[in-house]
Amino acid sequence: MVLESAELLIKAGMEEEFEAALREATPLFRRARGCEGMQVQRGIENPLAYRLLVKWQTLEDHTVHFRGSEDFQAWRRLVGHCFDGAPEVTHLRTVHEGF
Repeated sequence: MVLESAELLIKAGMEEEFEAALREATPLFRRARGCEGMQVQRGIENPLAYRLLVKWQTLEDHTVHFRGSEDFQAWRRLVGHCFDGAPEVTHLRTVHEGF
C-alpha cells in the first residue's frame, strides 16, 4: 500500500467552495483503479492548509492510472481553481505501526 500525501493551500474565502467540491469529487476516487480510500484534513493552525491522504495499492495506480484518467481531469476542474499554488505531493510507505 502507498499513501499519497498532498498539501493543498486554498485561496482565502474559498474554503466552503473547496470542501463542497471535495464531496462532489469523492466518487472519482472511489472508482479509481487501486484506490483504497481517501480523506482530507484541515489545518488548525492554518485553516487555509488542507492535507489530502489517499491510499493506493501501488504507486502507479496514482501516478499513471489516476493521473492519466479523465477522472483526474474532472478532479482538477472541481478543485483546481481553489488552489493557492501547486499542491505538494509525496508518496509514503509504512515502515512501522504502533497500534
